[in-house]
Amino acid sequence: MPNHRIILHHAMLTAVLLGCVVAKQPHVILIVADDLGWDDVSFHGSNQIPTPNIDNLAYNGILLHNYYVQPICTPTRGALLTGRHPIHTGLQHSVITAPQPYGLPLNETTMAQYLKTLGYSTHIVGKWHLGFFAWEYTPLYRGFDSHYGYYNGEEDYYVHDAEGRKYVGLDFRDDKKLVRDAFGEYSTELFTARAEKIIHTHDPNKPLFLYLPYQAVHSANRKVPLQAPYKYTSRFPYIQDGKRRTFAGMVSALDDGIGNVTKALYDAGLYNNSIIIFTTDNGGPAAGFDRNYASNWPLRGIKHTLWEGGLRGAGFVHSPLLEKPGRISRDLVHVCDWLPTIYHLAGGKEEDLPTNLDGYNIWDTLSRGDKSPRNEILHNIDPIEGSAALRCGEYKVIIGEEQHGHWDGWYKPEDYTFNKNMGNISHDPRAAVVYCGEKPANASKNCKAAEKPCLYNIINDPCEFYNLADQYPDVLQMMLDKLAEYNSTAVTPVNKVDDPNADPKLHGNAWVPWINLTSGIIH
Repeated sequence: MPNHRIILHHAMLTAVLLGCVVAKQPHVILIVADDLGWDDVSFHGSNQIPTPNIDNLAYNGILLHNYYVQPICTPTRGALLTGRHPIHTGLQHSVITAPQPYGLPLNETTMAQYLKTLGYSTHIVGKWHLGFFAWEYTPLYRGFDSHYGYYNGEEDYYVHDAEGRKYVGLDFRDDKKLVRDAFGEYSTELFTARAEKIIHTHDPNKPLFLYLPYQAVHSANRKVPLQAPYKYTSRFPYIQDGKRRTFAGMVSALDDGIGNVTKALYDAGLYNNSIIIFTTDNGGPAAGFDRNYASNWPLRGIKHTLWEGGLRGAGFVHSPLLEKPGRISRDLVHVCDWLPTIYHLAGGKEEDLPTNLDGYNIWDTLSRGDKSPRNEILHNIDPIEGSAALRCGEYKVIIGEEQHGHWDGWYKPEDYTFNKNMGNISHDPRAAVVYCGEKPANASKNCKAAEKPCLYNIINDPCEFYNLADQYPDVLQMMLDKLAEYNSTAVTPVNKVDDPNADPKLHGNAWVPWINLTSGIIH
C-alpha cells in the first residue's frame, strides 16, 4: 500500500527550515470524497479500513471534529462552491437527477468565479452534480478553466455511463468533449492521474485552485453498484462481507490517489505554499442504503437523514501554512465556511464578497486555534419533506422524518475478523474518536420526530440516545424560534420534474445539455 509519509514529513521540515510564511495567494486543493462515512477512515479510530495517506494529512494538519455538511450531495456541493445555505439557493430538497432541467441558479457566484478575479487558474476534476441541462450551468461556464469528469450524481466506474431513472447514457467529458476511449479504466485512477498532470504542468508563479470531487466512494449503477480493482480489494481478506470488502477497496483506491496527489504537489514544488482541504459531501449510505456499505458507526443515521450520521462530515485542513498544526479542532464548522475562508486566503477583501453569504472566514480558528465565529448551524429546512434540524451550541433540534424514519438507527460495519498484525489503529492517540457508551433500551423509541420535535445535547450525547425535549422546554422553544427565523428567509425549492427530451437515445447515447437558454430550443 503506497505511503508517502517520508516525503510528506521531509516537505514539512523543508517548509519550516525555509521559514515559510503565508503567501498572498496559496495554491488551494479542495478534495471531496463522495458518500464517505464517519467510520470509513482510520483517523476516526476505525481499525477496519486503514487510510494511511489521508490520516497522515489529517494528523499533521487540523482535524475537524465538529464539521458539518448537508445530508445529501447536490445541496452540499452548492453550499461548498457558493458559501450560501441551500435554503437560500433553492437546493434544499433532494438532488438533481439526470433528466431534470435545473441546477445551481445562475445568479449564484461560484468559488471558481471569485478566485478567477484574483488571478487563479481554476480546474475541476471529477463530479459536478449542479446541473447540466443547458451549457450555462456546466463548469466551464461557472468559472473553471477546465473540467475532466462527469455531470451527474453517479455512474459506472469503468464504463462511465450514468443512469437517470429509466434512461442511461455516457457521461464523461474532457472540457466539453465527450470521452469515449476511457472504457475499462477505473475513474478514481483516471481522476488522480489528471490531477497529477494539472499539478505538474502548472506555472508555480500563478496560484492554482484544483477542485477534486472524486467519484469514490459513491455506489455505481444498479447492476454492479460497488466497484474496485482486485489490487485494492485484496488488501482486505479479513472483511468477510463481500460488499463491505469491495467498499473498502474503493476507499483504499481513494487513499492511494490522495497520497499520489500530495506527492505531485511536493514534486512540482507547490506543496510548501499549498492548502489541502478534505471533506465528504454527506454521511455514508450504510447497511445497503443506495446499494452501498459505508459506515457512520457509532453515530446515528445515514446519508439523507438529519441525524449525526447523515450530517457530521469527515474533514480536515492540511498545510505548511498552518500556525499550529497537529490538532483536533472541536469548533463548529460548516461547509458554507470554505468559500469566505478560501477567498480570504487568496487575498480577497471581505468587503468585496456579497453580504448574503452564510459562511464565515474561519482561517484563524483553523490556523491558530482561535474561537470559531460560528455558534450555530442550520442543518436543513426541507418544506417538501416537512423536516428540519438546527444545531445551536451544544443542542440540536430535529423536526420531521427523512426516509419515513426507516433509517433512523445505528449501523455497525459489516463483519470482519480483526488481525493483530494489522496494528491497533483505533488506539492511535491522534484519532478523533466519538465515544457514546451503551445504548439505552428506549433510544429508538424516545423520539418520534414526525409527531413532535426532539432535542439532543450533542456534546454529551453525540450518538443521539437521549431525547431531552420534555426536560428542557425553554431550550426547545428557543431552538424552534430560531428555526422559524431561518425559515422566514428561505426561498422555494427549484426542483423540476424529469424532461423526456434529456433521453440519451436522442443525443448519440450520451448525456448532453439539451436546452438552449437563448432560443428556448430543445436540441
